[in-house]
Amino acid sequence: MIIEPRTRGFICLTSHPVGCEQNVKNQIAYIQSKEKIEGAKKVLVIGASTGFGLASRITSAFGSDAATIGVFFDKPASEGRPASPGFYNTAAFEKEAIKAGLYAKSINGDAFSNEVKDQVVQLIKEDLGQVNLVIYSLASPVRTHPETGKRYKSVLKPIGGEFSNKTVDFHTGKVSEISIKPAEGDDIENTVTVMGGEDWKMWMDTLKAENLLAEGATTVAYSYIGPSLTEAVYRKGTIGAAKDHLEATAFTITDDLKSIGGKAYVSVNKALVTQASSAIPVIPLYISLLFKVMKEKGIHEGCIEQIERLYSERLFGGSLDLDDKGRIRIDDWEMREDVQTEITKLWEQATTENLAELGDLKGYSDDFFNLFGFKVEGIDYKEDVNELVEIPSIANVTI
Repeated sequence: MIIEPRTRGFICLTSHPVGCEQNVKNQIAYIQSKEKIEGAKKVLVIGASTGFGLASRITSAFGSDAATIGVFFDKPASEGRPASPGFYNTAAFEKEAIKAGLYAKSINGDAFSNEVKDQVVQLIKEDLGQVNLVIYSLASPVRTHPETGKRYKSVLKPIGGEFSNKTVDFHTGKVSEISIKPAEGDDIENTVTVMGGEDWKMWMDTLKAENLLAEGATTVAYSYIGPSLTEAVYRKGTIGAAKDHLEATAFTITDDLKSIGGKAYVSVNKALVTQASSAIPVIPLYISLLFKVMKEKGIHEGCIEQIERLYSERLFGGSLDLDDKGRIRIDDWEMREDVQTEITKLWEQATTENLAELGDLKGYSDDFFNLFGFKVEGIDYKEDVNELVEIPSIANVTI
């Protein structure tokens, strides 16, 4: 079929298998252009099909020749209906891993569920014995709790008062004012339950109980802080409460892993275009200005560049360089004073009429469509493609 992008707000309803495959190949080529990383050799990535999770799996495999197991929840294709981009990404990753002689297996199911955890346990026991790195990179808006069966939904809201500021519709370039009503009722608790550290700890408890963590095993979860411009709706909002919980959980997990000399870290990464960040008001405008400033300074990074630097300079080389709250900071270039000063100045000036000049709205839009395999250089989108792509190793769990 010929597949074109169809969007609804911040969601793209279609994805392109060949574009997604090329995205994965481009990330692999970037890692292969760098020096080998003396990293973990047996890696579990929870949330492995897009964004930082996919970049982590690629960096582990092609940077350190690691065997990888990836867990994600993605929709396969059906006749005339494309798969979700994460499904195509994983198919492409496994195809390239097999070519390179690397072990790569995937489990498609709800990572919050006990059933998927059990299946991962069995796979590690059968194939790897133990893992020495666990990456936790889930970004789901909902969670069904495995113990109670209750379904929780996260919300994007400020805490304590209504928030108003600029935002941009990145499809049209229209800059407007947006107001978001504050959290109420169980909003904070629900968001923390979905996006906090409880599930990360459940995964680590399960793996440790089954003796599947190697001596000195490390686990890393990803977080974001951001600037004062976005903190009311992000870091001081409901999502920020969830991130606080996630970051506090790292210390609890480290205590739990003391018997095997293991450690848990949170890596604070830079703002990037992801399916999750596109949904947050104010963030698209901030990112478009951030991209412009960082590209002009020659310090812009995407997911793969961020994770390569995390692995090569922090986790497996150089120094972890933890901040005063024990976090790894790979957002260090974003948060540089010169970068943030310039963004604050541009923020005050930004309007519908001048944003194309002041910011990098095209870069934001291109990155958004790239997530779904569109606007990828070298792809002929008028060509007929086979939407029915399969993941070589897939073990499907229907939840």
